[in-house]
Amino acid sequence: MPSYQLEGVIPVVDSSSFIHPTASLIGDVVIGPRCFVGPGASLRGDFGWILIQGGCNVQDNCIVHSFPGEVALLGEEAHVGHGAVLHGCTVGRGSLIGINSVLMNGVVVEEEAMVGAMSFVRAGFVVPRRTLVVGSPARVVRPLRDEEMRWRANGTRQYQERAQRCLASLRECAPLAAPEPNGPRIASIEAAPLHTIEPGRAS
Repeated sequence: MPSYQLEGVIPVVDSSSFIHPTASLIGDVVIGPRCFVGPGASLRGDFGWILIQGGCNVQDNCIVHSFPGEVALLGEEAHVGHGAVLHGCTVGRGSLIGINSVLMNGVVVEEEAMVGAMSFVRAGFVVPRRTLVVGSPARVVRPLRDEEMRWRANGTRQYQERAQRCLASLRECAPLAAPEPNGPRIASIEAAPLHTIEPGRAS
């Protein structure tokens, strides 16, 4: 993984976390245990501090940055979808940030809340605990349902397990010219898209 010290400040990564080789860490970045950071993610601690607590996942092509002198914080088991941009915000424990969302300076996402995909959360906005916000600008639409909370928790567990699987088996390789007869496939996991989850049907 590209990891760069800046002015003597070196990123810190717990040995139980997986950082994809194409993700980049710069300066004042601290990543706790059991985290997953996906391909192309950029965690740039050159102005403010970035703190990723235990069990989080920051998926492909996410950007985490901060305003000078401020902290960008992901609380334990925060779940950040592909392509999201987090700038100088606080994401509480067990919260989910949807794909391609943007969170601006001073945003606080309280514990176990969800920001819907492609939402823009304006500076200083507070997302209340266990609520869903969507839109551009984002607005609170309703409390989260129990089955949505279980779905989110299951997805976060899958990424914690993915980190361990990647640490154990991800290796750079040359691609094959053709599929192997009866070649291996990636093991399936127990998961379903959120739109297929109905009240009473969640696993």
